[in-house]
Amino acid sequence: MTFFSRLRVNTKFNIISSLLLIALFVALAYSSYRRDQSLIMKGAVDTARTISRQIIETRDYLSRIVTTEPEYNENLIPQVAASRVARQLTQGSNYYVRQVSLRYRNPDNRPDDFETAQLTTFRDVKAAETWQVTVEKGKKSLRYLLPMVSDQSCLVCHGSYDTAPAFVQRRFPRGHFSYGYKVGEVIGAVSVSVPMEGLYHEIGSNLKRDILYDGLVLAAFILISGWIIRRTILTPVKAVAASIAEVAHSGNFSERLEQRGEDEIGALIASFNELMAELDRRTIQRIESEDRYRNFIEIAQSPIITFMSDGKIVISNQKAEKLFGLTKQELLGQSIFDFMEKGVVLQGAMRDYFSAGSSDLIGTTTLQKVRDVCGRLFEVEMVISVSQSDQSPMFSAILRTVK
Repeated sequence: MTFFSRLRVNTKFNIISSLLLIALFVALAYSSYRRDQSLIMKGAVDTARTISRQIIETRDYLSRIVTTEPEYNENLIPQVAASRVARQLTQGSNYYVRQVSLRYRNPDNRPDDFETAQLTTFRDVKAAETWQVTVEKGKKSLRYLLPMVSDQSCLVCHGSYDTAPAFVQRRFPRGHFSYGYKVGEVIGAVSVSVPMEGLYHEIGSNLKRDILYDGLVLAAFILISGWIIRRTILTPVKAVAASIAEVAHSGNFSERLEQRGEDEIGALIASFNELMAELDRRTIQRIESEDRYRNFIEIAQSPIITFMSDGKIVISNQKAEKLFGLTKQELLGQSIFDFMEKGVVLQGAMRDYFSAGSSDLIGTTTLQKVRDVCGRLFEVEMVISVSQSDQSPMFSAILRTVK
């Protein structure tokens, strides 16, 4: 924080605004990534669902319409025909489709572990469909299963052995576990597998493109907004700060800034100009008052010394210069306590005045001894009066030599 506090306001603004915008940019990019991921996942599931339903509808249609033809043409067996329809539907894509069953006839339809678990769920829970992203050999895949429910036409081949067609009896003897299904029982499922690498690669490509375009827009926004804010806010504020520093250094209150608007910055500049005008007016009044005071004490017949609370002499007249044997330039800035025999007593009186509000040496005539530049002592009557300046009280000592 010490390093940050030393930075210029413009740099702080650029850092803070950039960090906030970058955080917003990252949040939007992450949200966009998740949205794309969800959309692609939904699209993959919808496609898998459509393919599975077409396969099941094809299989159901063939099982109802085709009766004796499979005896002479095995391509018309519903399961075989549906499998070939599936290959036609997914040709040229990365979708892999097959029909699986816990009581399979074709070894190619033997389910793997994931499919076995889902088929068991279909059998026991009667779920409508299921999908899940799985990891196999370090690669992610979308696995989708849609159950196939047996109807009366399915029981022609999968009911009892005795009612099955001859070509089925020849291939699958009595007691094979593929017989014995009942209407409404889950006979199997269409299983669709989709590798996710390609889909995720598409998301990554979209994300990189979005980051590139959005990053350029963000950079342009930061530069343009920074330039506008610097021109409309920071530069006027810096001008006010620079003017205040210059006034503090030079004491010249004639500085004025151009007011270009009526907003908060314009109000700040207007307030600055009003402050400078008031300080300039008061400075002129103080200078005029001091000039009148100097003219007054110059014509006085007694030595007069004006000093601050620390004893520093700020004004003197010719009589005082003659008394102490010093010129005005030599006398100004020195301490009146050094010219008094009992300067410590006067210092104590000053402390009493500030702590108690009064002192025996202030406002009354007292006899004091003062020394000149050569060290000679003179006895004088001294009266100290107090006047309030803009910053702190000023004390004027009127001296009259005692002969």
